[in-house]
Amino acid sequence: MAVTTPTRAPAPRPRTRTRREGRPAPAHGPGRLDRAGPFAYAILAAVTAASVFPLYWSFVVASHDDNSVLAGTTPPLVPGGHLIENIQRVFELSAFWQALGNSLVVAGTTAVSNVLLGSLAGFAFAKLSFPGRNVLLVCVVVTVMVPTQLGIIPLYMLVTDMGLYGKLSALIVPALVSAVGVFWMRQAVEENIPDELIEAARMDGAGLLRTYWYVVVPGVRTTATVLGMFTFMFAWNDYFWPLIALPPENGTVQIALNQLAAGYYTDYTLMLAGVVVSVLPVLVVFTVLARRIVSGVMAGAVKG
Repeated sequence: MAVTTPTRAPAPRPRTRTRREGRPAPAHGPGRLDRAGPFAYAILAAVTAASVFPLYWSFVVASHDDNSVLAGTTPPLVPGGHLIENIQRVFELSAFWQALGNSLVVAGTTAVSNVLLGSLAGFAFAKLSFPGRNVLLVCVVVTVMVPTQLGIIPLYMLVTDMGLYGKLSALIVPALVSAVGVFWMRQAVEENIPDELIEAARMDGAGLLRTYWYVVVPGVRTTATVLGMFTFMFAWNDYFWPLIALPPENGTVQIALNQLAAGYYTDYTLMLAGVVVSVLPVLVVFTVLARRIVSGVMAGAVKG
C-alpha cells in the first residue's frame, strides 16, 4: 500500500498593495511623515520673508543717517553704520528709559495678573458648582462684544474719580483680568483637567487653592503661557488708552515713539531707531515663551 506524503501549501506572497484602489503600501513605517516638497519650502520662505522684512527695513533705516535715506531714489537695502549714534539720539531727545520702564511694569503686571486671575476664574467656571455659574459666564462673554472705544468715557470718569489719572495704575487696574482670558482658560481647564483628578485631590484632603496649584496649573501651563505672551504684547503695543490716561512726560513706549515722530519735520532714522529699541523686549519675551510653548506642545504630543 503506497503512502502519500501530504504536500505543503505554498506560502502566501507578501501583499504590496493596500485595500483601497490597489494603491501600493507605504514604504515607511507607521508614525513617519513624508518630507515637505520644494513648493512647501518656497511658500514657507516667502511667508517668513514677508514677516521679517518690516523689522529688517526698520533696522536698515535706523542704521543710516537721514540724508542718505532721503537723498537717492533707491532706498538703501544694506545696513549702515549709524545705528548706535541714532539710538543714543533717541535716549537724549526723549525720556525713552522712563517709557521703557513704564511699559515693562504695565505689560509685565497685566500679563501675570491675567494668567493668575484668568486661570482661577476659568477653574471656577469649569469645575466648581455654584448658583448662577452659567449666567455669570454669559455676562463675561458678552463683554467681549462691547467695543473698547465705547467704554473709554466711562472708564476715564471712573479712573479720575478713583484718583488714578496720570499714574501707571490707571493702565494696570482696568487690565488686571480680561473676559477673553477667563473664557480661554475655562476652555483649557474643561478640556485638559478630568473631573477624576479633581475628585482624587479632594479625597486626598486638598483644598481648592491646593487643587488649583498642583492639579490645574500643570495641566493648563501651555495655554497660560500663550495667554501671558499675548497679554504682554497687547499691553506693550497699546497706544489709545495710555494716550488718554497718562501725561506725555510719563508715558509708555508708544507715546514716546509718537513724540519722536511729531513735529514739522519727521526724522525717520530717529523714529525707526526708537522702533528697533522698543521691539527688542517683545522679541526677548516672545523667544523665551515660544520655547516653553513648543516644549509643552511636544510633551503633550508624546504623552498622547
